[in-house]
Amino acid sequence: MASVQKGSVIAIMGVSGSGKSTIGHMLAEVMECSFLDADDFHPTSNKEKMHKGIPLSEEDRIPWLETLRDTLRESLLDGKTVVLGCSALQKHYREILRSADPKYRSGSFSSSVKFVLLDVEAKVLTARLQIRAAEGKHFMPPSLLESQLELLQVDEAEGIWKVDASLSPQAIVGNIQALILQSQGTLCRNRSSGSSSASADTGSQDPPTTRHNTTENAHNALAVEAG
Repeated sequence: MASVQKGSVIAIMGVSGSGKSTIGHMLAEVMECSFLDADDFHPTSNKEKMHKGIPLSEEDRIPWLETLRDTLRESLLDGKTVVLGCSALQKHYREILRSADPKYRSGSFSSSVKFVLLDVEAKVLTARLQIRAAEGKHFMPPSLLESQLELLQVDEAEGIWKVDASLSPQAIVGNIQALILQSQGTLCRNRSSGSSSASADTGSQDPPTTRHNTTENAHNALAVEAG
């Protein structure tokens, strides 16, 4: 049976106002891949609740996440790279999305779906949401921010990448690309160590990381991790 070719997903996560859509769109553009906004997958009933300032329940969230999972799985099986913007506030929400990878083992946190947390202070988030609400650019009011911050749950064991989302969008995207490249280097060293465990240390060193062709290299890094 032929092996399944998989793509990769970079999920930009965080509470409302952290910049998921802006950063996701920009990252997808430089990575030359598709961007999916999880908000677009909410049913009308969910959007109406949030517009009224009513927090979503588990019964609201789980079907939404499962729809996202199924959509991501199609992309992975087609060997595509996708950037996703999604709150993914709790571990079990992220586990649903990780299971888009057909070979994912629950609790292993080793999946073709990688998460990046946009980390920013609450006061900055509040200011951003107030501006967006005044401009009518988002259906979720600032009043729901507190409930989202309370829901946010990150386990260090998950290996979630964290970036400072108070920086400029260009700097944030650059930092995410650097994390992708760094993960590629770690993966390659681990594979090399495993394949040469019976050999003596030759004293060779990894080649220095170059910033040249960062976009192309980061894109390749995703393909390597998915393999």
